[in-house]
Amino acid sequence: MLIGGAVAYHHMPDSFNPAIFILILIGGCLLQSAANLLNTYGDFEKGIDTEENHTRSPELVTGALRPRSVLYAGVVCLGITALLGLIFIWYSGPEILMIGLAGIAAAGLYTVGVAYKYRGLGQISVFVMMGLLMPLGTYFVLTSQFSPDPAIVGLPNAFFIAAVLCGNEMRDFRTDLEAGIGTLCGRIGYERGLKLYWAENTLPYAILVIVVAAGFAPWTALAAFASLGLWYKLIRNSRKAEDDRRAAFMMVPAAFKLNWVFGVLLTTGYLIGIIFL
Repeated sequence: MLIGGAVAYHHMPDSFNPAIFILILIGGCLLQSAANLLNTYGDFEKGIDTEENHTRSPELVTGALRPRSVLYAGVVCLGITALLGLIFIWYSGPEILMIGLAGIAAAGLYTVGVAYKYRGLGQISVFVMMGLLMPLGTYFVLTSQFSPDPAIVGLPNAFFIAAVLCGNEMRDFRTDLEAGIGTLCGRIGYERGLKLYWAENTLPYAILVIVVAAGFAPWTALAAFASLGLWYKLIRNSRKAEDDRRAAFMMVPAAFKLNWVFGVLLTTGYLIGIIFL
């Protein structure tokens, strides 16, 4: 969303609406919250989260929260997001409706209903929905136009977003197999899953160079390379993950931190380039 907003500001600085952008950020955070809440509910109801592996999502197993409360909270998040969507339709046009519906469906059906997480489609979904459609949707709401630029500039972070979920699947690799969950990493095996995790966290640097060389972003966007220290720590940690529970647990926060820092540096460098150069 930050990347989509930055590209929108670049293309139409005089009509950029900060209030609408803030609503977009709120809607995106609510959508992610809904996905997390409904994922927790879905895994518990299907017997995936148990006393044996409850440390990864303990709230329902320990009774700290009630299943129905978590379900209702997730549905409320989706509902508020839908209401914000009506504002976006009013502001920019009905074309945003399809992206909005896709986002709500992806968040709501991750482990509930269709439960596509168990079909190995989780990483593909977050790559498309969060990595590509979020910047595209943000850009359209702010400009009332479609352009490939926000998806192209955001492509490096699309891989990082998928890597966060890949780390989750690798962390839970054995317990997911025992529970019969068919995540992507569970289907391709641990070694291939680890290589996928490395690839998703490494390819963004090469892609960013291509994006800058092709003229879609100013050279100052290469400031994202300042995150390479975090990349090194992530790779080093993941090599120990198979036999080290702490290292396995850290695969998720390490990927999330790299995704966030890289994205903020990219966005900051992008804005510096279009404003001052």
